[in-house]
Amino acid sequence: MAGSTGDKGGREPEAGLTRLQRLQVRVLHSYFRFARGMTLGVRAAVLNEAGEVFLIRHTYTPGWQLPGGGVETGETVGEALAKELREEGCIRLTGPAQLFGIYFNRKISRRDHVVLYVVRDFVVDAVKKADMEIAEARFFPLDALPQGLTPATRRRLAEIAEGVMPGTDW
Repeated sequence: MAGSTGDKGGREPEAGLTRLQRLQVRVLHSYFRFARGMTLGVRAAVLNEAGEVFLIRHTYTPGWQLPGGGVETGETVGEALAKELREEGCIRLTGPAQLFGIYFNRKISRRDHVVLYVVRDFVVDAVKKADMEIAEARFFPLDALPQGLTPATRRRLAEIAEGVMPGTDW
């Protein structure tokens, strides 16, 4: 159903409900937010035509890793991905990112998930300079990854580049 919003007639989900019913829907959604809330992040394996992957090293945590960050309230995963790539790597998407997998990040929290994309259509608008968040950022050949690569990053790159069966945990 092209153009459908997922509900009957394309109306807002609360259209046609009484005030009491709208209040009940809002209370139920608030309950789920707190009782079943989860956090969501995005990461990108940015791969160039030379067979290199873009990695970052944060100032506040050890290791080289894929760029990314949290999805904020009211933000889509695609918007979060584009924002994080701009902020962490001066990278601008020029085509769609490919969804690769969704992982449970139990080492961070029992409520955290990471959405991983593979990015091949992009431009680098500038060389990323060190700042308060990013200590270093650059491309590395897939066959010469840096010392200190985080274990999760190593696993994700093996899944993408070597066809290793994807795991479920970040």
